[in-house]
Amino acid sequence: MTRLGGPGRSGEADAVYTADAVGSGQRGFGRRDAGAGTRTRTRPARLRAAVRRVAGSGPWKRGPVLAALALLLGLLMLLHARIPNRIGNLGSLVESLLPWFGLGVPVLLAGALWRRSATAVTALSLPAVVWLSLFGGLLADKSRPGGDLTVVSHNVDADNPDPAGTARALAASGADVLALEELTGRATGTYEKVLAKTYPYHAVLGTVGLWSRLPLSDTGPVDVETDQGPLADSIPADVKAGYNRALRTTVATAHGPLAVYVAHLGSVRVMPRKGFWTSQRDAGAQALAEAVAADRNERVVLLGDLNGTMDDRAFAGLRDQMRSAQDAAGAGFGFSWPAAFPVARIDHILVRGVRPRSSWVLPATTGDHLPVAARISW
Repeated sequence: MTRLGGPGRSGEADAVYTADAVGSGQRGFGRRDAGAGTRTRTRPARLRAAVRRVAGSGPWKRGPVLAALALLLGLLMLLHARIPNRIGNLGSLVESLLPWFGLGVPVLLAGALWRRSATAVTALSLPAVVWLSLFGGLLADKSRPGGDLTVVSHNVDADNPDPAGTARALAASGADVLALEELTGRATGTYEKVLAKTYPYHAVLGTVGLWSRLPLSDTGPVDVETDQGPLADSIPADVKAGYNRALRTTVATAHGPLAVYVAHLGSVRVMPRKGFWTSQRDAGAQALAEAVAADRNERVVLLGDLNGTMDDRAFAGLRDQMRSAQDAAGAGFGFSWPAAFPVARIDHILVRGVRPRSSWVLPATTGDHLPVAARISW
């Protein structure tokens, strides 16, 4: 009876042991319940603490998103030539706006400093270095004094409300050779009348023209494939001549003949379905490059509104054989369009066989482009 928990000492011990065991089990069970409940209640708090430890415990762990954006920006500029044109000419669109991607660097830098992220600041070195390698050379003034001939190109705007005022401003620029694009039948007579005193020689073919202080010869149209499609060959020659957009002529200089091209390539559009539509412009750029390559004159100058920047892959054929006067002898980007707030240089002066000494942008006229100018030497 004592072993079964009777009044004896041994039973008391057994009874105490049994009670303790039961009590211990009960207390243990209670602790497990409480612990499980505590873990359930504090799991979100623990998760937040873990995130804070990973993302915000030090300058090298902060701003991972900013660092990723910085790397993507740098790779975009570095590998822009690899962006395909198969989808809406995306590659050409990026290249047309390429200098402006540099604005992402100070924006991301401000975010990195606000987050105190050493990782993001370090990652920003990639886009900064890439941008400087692409465009840093344009920031310096590379112009030099001297030169033998001043050339000017201006898209005068078909809807120009004051062609006479535009002509007077251009005549006052000191240009020896003046190329005009987007001429209309009504305004051409005004330009001829106002410019006649300064420029005794001129040639107009369709919507482009050249005015010169020096004699001109061998003037003719250049086919920049404005007409495309199965019916292009059926268009009468006199109709095509009315809207011809490029010409080639020879300027007689004291140093010998200078071949001068004036061109206005097809417009580009950003369209919802087609994306960056450039097919007409691209065909014209290729045709123009082929014409320049076939020109036997050693010295060639191309003036005009090409409706694209020289960073655009569509102009690879021209870049391979000609130099941009702005890149070689200008200061800054030389943006020319739109005149109210220029964001791109689509008006160009390209040269072969002569040296650009200086390049600049003239003040605005009543047209929608800014005139561009350069001084060249032999």
